[in-house]
Amino acid sequence: MTNFDLIVVGSGPGGYVAAIRAAQLGFSTALVEKADMGGVCLNWGCIPTKALLRGAEVAHTLSEASHFGFNLGNIEFDLGKLVDHSRSVAGKLSQGIDYLMKKNNITVFKGNASVVDKGVLQVELSSNSVTLTAPHIILATGARARALPGLEVDGQTVWGVREAMTPKMLPKRLLIIGAGAIGVEFASLYNDLGSEVTLVEAVDRIVPAEDAEVSAHLQAQFAKRKISVLTNTTLQSIDRTGTEAIATLQQGEETLTLAVDNIIVAVGITGNIENIGLENVGAQTERGFITTDAFSRTNVVGLYAIGDVAGPPWLAHKASHEGILCVEKIAGIDVQPLKAERIPGCTYCRPQIASVGLSEQKAKQQGLAVSVGKFNLSANGKALAIGDSDGFIKTVFDKNTGELWGAHMIGPEVTEQIQGFGIAQQLEATAHELAHTVFAHPSVSEAMHESVLSSLGIALHQ
Repeated sequence: MTNFDLIVVGSGPGGYVAAIRAAQLGFSTALVEKADMGGVCLNWGCIPTKALLRGAEVAHTLSEASHFGFNLGNIEFDLGKLVDHSRSVAGKLSQGIDYLMKKNNITVFKGNASVVDKGVLQVELSSNSVTLTAPHIILATGARARALPGLEVDGQTVWGVREAMTPKMLPKRLLIIGAGAIGVEFASLYNDLGSEVTLVEAVDRIVPAEDAEVSAHLQAQFAKRKISVLTNTTLQSIDRTGTEAIATLQQGEETLTLAVDNIIVAVGITGNIENIGLENVGAQTERGFITTDAFSRTNVVGLYAIGDVAGPPWLAHKASHEGILCVEKIAGIDVQPLKAERIPGCTYCRPQIASVGLSEQKAKQQGLAVSVGKFNLSANGKALAIGDSDGFIKTVFDKNTGELWGAHMIGPEVTEQIQGFGIAQQLEATAHELAHTVFAHPSVSEAMHESVLSSLGIALHQ
C-alpha cells in the first residue's frame, strides 16, 4: 500500500505519538524513519542520559554513605557497565515503539523521506525507492546539535552528545561549552563520576532560560562541588596536541588558556530541515526551523511540522502534545492551541531544576503586578531527613487575581513535582485555592505549599 490518509516523517516523541493518535482516529497511517525508532530523544537524548545520570546519583550517594553510618571501603567503578545500561534502556524502549506501530496497524517505512509535491513523499529505502501519497503529511524530523566554527566534533578530543554518552574512558579534565540544560547535565554527570569539569557560558549566568535566583543557586552548588564555572566567556580557539587540547578562552579583557582531555559542545540545536524537500513545495522556514501556526500547519496546505523542527521550546513532551493536537485538528476535533508558557521544563543535574510559566523577571518585564513566594528546603523535614536540603521553591502569582504565572524549583526530585503546578495552571487554580489544598506530610512537596503561603504572607515554617 502506498496511499494513506496521513503520513508522519520521523519517529521521535512527536512523530510516533502523532502516528498512534491518527490510527486511533481511524486514519490509514504510515510512518517513515531513517534510523532507530524513537528518534534522538529516546536513543540519544532524554532517556539514555537519565540512565547515565542515575549512575552519577548512585556515585554521589555512595560518597555520602558515611553520613548515614555506612563505611563502604574501596569502591570500584566500571564505566563500560554504566554505558551498557544506558544503551540497553534505549534499546528496550525503541523495540517498544516497534510493538506500538504493529499494535496500531501503522505501516513503517525505513528510509529517507523527501516531499516532492503536495501530498507526495519519495522514500529512499535500502534497496529501492517508493512513492507515498497522503492528503496530510506531518514532518517530525527533529533537530541536531549546533556546530561552532573551528570546534567541529571529531569523536576523539571534541565530543558531541553521542560521544559524551558513550565514553570509552572517563576524561580527567573536561571542558563543556554551553551551560544550558544539556551542558549543566553533563557537567553534573561527569563531576559526580570523578572528572575535573570546567563549564563555559557566553552570557552572564548558567541555565539562562531559568529564573535568575535558580541560576544563581545552581552556580553556587556547582562551586561547592568544585565545578569551575566561567560566565561571560567565549571559546576563541583550540589547539589539538596529541592526547589533549589547549583551549583559548576570552573572559572580558582577559585571555585564559586551559589544557583538557576532552571538550563537549552543547551550544544549542538547529532543525533538520535539509534534504526533506521543503523547497519543492515552498514551505517557509525561519532561523533553521519550519514556520507553523498554532496547530502545526505550515504555509503549504496539507503539510504540517511538529516538535523540534518546528522551533522552541525544544522538549519531548511539547512534541508529543503538538502531535496529538495536530492530528485531532485534522480529524475535526475541537481542540485548543498549545500554550507554550504552560509547558514545564526539567533539567536533571544535581540539584534538579524544574519550572513552568513565567519567571519573576519576565512577569515584571510584561508589566504584571506580582506576588512572589519562596520557601527554602532547609526548613523542610523530609529534605533534611534524606540529607538533600539545598534548594527552594519559588512561586509567582498575579497580585490582584491570584493567577499562577510561574513556578520555579531547584532541589531533590523537583522534576517529579513540577506537574502539580502544571495541573494548577491548566485548571486555573488561584493562590488561595492552592493554599487550601492539603499536602502530604512528610514530603518535599510540602515546600510547594509553603511557597504558595509565602506569596500570601502567611508562611508557617519560615
